[in-house]
Amino acid sequence: MTALAHGVGAQHDLPISPFYAYAGAFAALLVSFLALGLLWSDSRFRGDRSGRPLPAALQRLADARPTRTTLRSLGAAGLLALVLALLLGPADPEDNPAPGAVYVLLWVGLVPASLLLGPVGRLCSPLRALSSLHRLLPPRRRPPRPLPARLGIRPAAIGLFLFTWLELVAPDRASVTVLLSFLAAHTAVHILGAARYGPDWFARADPFEVYSALLARLSPLGRRADGRLVLRNPLHGLDSTPPVPGLVATVCVLLGSTAYDGFSDSPRWIAAVQTSPLGRTAAATLGLLTAVALVAALYSLCAGAVRLLSRAVTHPLTAFAHSLLPIALGYLVAHYFSLFVTEGPRTVMVALGTDNAPAPAPPLAPGGLAALQVTAIVTGHVLGVVAAHDRSVRLFPPARAVAGQLPLFVLMIVYTLGGIGLLIA
Repeated sequence: MTALAHGVGAQHDLPISPFYAYAGAFAALLVSFLALGLLWSDSRFRGDRSGRPLPAALQRLADARPTRTTLRSLGAAGLLALVLALLLGPADPEDNPAPGAVYVLLWVGLVPASLLLGPVGRLCSPLRALSSLHRLLPPRRRPPRPLPARLGIRPAAIGLFLFTWLELVAPDRASVTVLLSFLAAHTAVHILGAARYGPDWFARADPFEVYSALLARLSPLGRRADGRLVLRNPLHGLDSTPPVPGLVATVCVLLGSTAYDGFSDSPRWIAAVQTSPLGRTAAATLGLLTAVALVAALYSLCAGAVRLLSRAVTHPLTAFAHSLLPIALGYLVAHYFSLFVTEGPRTVMVALGTDNAPAPAPPLAPGGLAALQVTAIVTGHVLGVVAAHDRSVRLFPPARAVAGQLPLFVLMIVYTLGGIGLLIA
């Protein structure tokens, strides 16, 4: 199915000069780093204490039970429609909207939806809607058990890796059988988890809800610590990202899986996988694991260097993990933009039975797409540099604030050059 060819158009023939792409990216990062070191000496981000409150009527509407019930009912209706498409729809993935709904509208569509509207993964969660049906049953004798705090969002990181494995590696991943098996297992695990641990399970274990919530940190819509719905600078929202256990693992899965998706369609990798003595699935799984592990290893080395420069930063792994979120967002936009704007409408047309109509023209020419991709990657890294610098001047002594973030700056350069290399290799 074309929806599963997760490249970015004609990725290996983009009309862009490697020299200008690399030079422009390096110059943008260097200028940002120097300007911040000279002009930004105090922390300016206020996290969940920032934001301009929205009108009280809008706040009441957003918090009203009928609004929440309607949103979750829409999510449950979407899940029901997906299951019906798999059970009653055509067996050919080209003629069934379900694969596109899962791999494009859900997985990729959560990115713009969360950036514009906030944590829609939680607000529209069909699993939360199904879990709430327990109110119709007799009361439980014992209350739900609390999840161990040390667990953090590690279950969501595991779930994200399993989904990206399904998307990028699993054989016949667009088939009805595979998608039904995934939906059944995913639903059963999380309904049982919520029954045991309560609604907090979803906020820490549901990969789509955690994925959406992290991206929503960069939304102009947010919540202050007092619960008020506010408009804010997205970098303030990013600064409010809680440094919970599993945050690094989750972001590294996002970065590593997107990087793997970038090089997995290269002729050399395809040939290597097809001729591997391990077999195609095992070799591709090893490649995905290696990509995630490489991203995590580079960040861990960087955090270790930060710790050596200043013992004042006791937990550098989580202290600066939020600065990786804009980088992950830049990769997601660069890598999946063309997929979303071409396969998203096609999936809707298939669902409505109008797929014989002319497909919409791509919104960008190849040159414009290349510019968007490089800009998304560079912008994400520049925002990461800004977030890391603000956190550095907050945590480090003034004399070491700039030097302390040098390892992070080097890491940003490595990630940037690697990301652009995937586009123009």
